[in-house]
Amino acid sequence: MDTDATKDRKKYEAMLVTALAEARTGLAEGGIPIGAALFTREGKLLGKGHNRRVQEGDPSAHGETDAFRRAGRQRSYRDKIMVTTLAPCWYCSGLIRQFGIGTVVVGESVNFQGGIDWLRENGIEVIDLHSRECIDLLANFMKAHPEVWKEDIGED
Repeated sequence: MDTDATKDRKKYEAMLVTALAEARTGLAEGGIPIGAALFTREGKLLGKGHNRRVQEGDPSAHGETDAFRRAGRQRSYRDKIMVTTLAPCWYCSGLIRQFGIGTVVVGESVNFQGGIDWLRENGIEVIDLHSRECIDLLANFMKAHPEVWKEDIGED
């Protein structure tokens, strides 16, 4: 018998499939493999996107912001779920906090911790799925393209 926690995890893992597909698309385009998607609490997809910084030459085109923009205007974000393959950076954490997105599902935070502690401290539910696929996807990219990764997170 599935517990509520098991059912929730399965729901979040199913949502992560969308974000992972976006991350793979970004990598295939020559960009950074980070994908994200915004869902309703019921699981309806509102918008999906991926990091497009390299492809578009736009330093603000992170995965979470791409998904957020593609979701269009919402009356409220408190009942929305942002699913991302990687812990959100400070920029994307600010977006999540600014608009009050209620839940963030993170594929992994091993390669990058981002602002997840700050989000939790500010009342946002953060679920880290510790996805081996997400961990390996970014770790391989970071090893192959350290300069692009450092640029993405604002390091010299």
